[in-house]
Amino acid sequence: QVQLVESGGGLVQPGGSLRLSCRASGGSLEYYAIGWFRQAPEKEREEVSCINRHDDSTYYADSVKGRFTVSRDNAENTVYLQMNTLTPEDTAVYYCAATVVCSRWAEYAYWGQGTRVTVSS
Repeated sequence: QVQLVESGGGLVQPGGSLRLSCRASGGSLEYYAIGWFRQAPEKEREEVSCINRHDDSTYYADSVKGRFTVSRDNAENTVYLQMNTLTPEDTAVYYCAATVVCSRWAEYAYWGQGTRVTVSS
């Protein structure tokens, strides 16, 4: 069974950057599409990005397009989410999850425990 562990969250000032990591154990991430989600207090969970297997095609929510970049390093068994030009609205717990293909109907079988991102001055 694949286990996912996120890291890289923290406190950052508005306009700053963070890079989140999603590292897998118990399986190879190259066989999965990986989605990044976030959930802010009292808000619904939002999918912010996804990267497919095989062709590494990507998806971004409109709220992060142009600011966030998802990538994978199969040798490190890790998927990254580079987040630039952060705003307080990006404050949330960020989760990565594994599925077969990026799609609005995707069912994610494996989830990480989340890493908290706080954007504040």
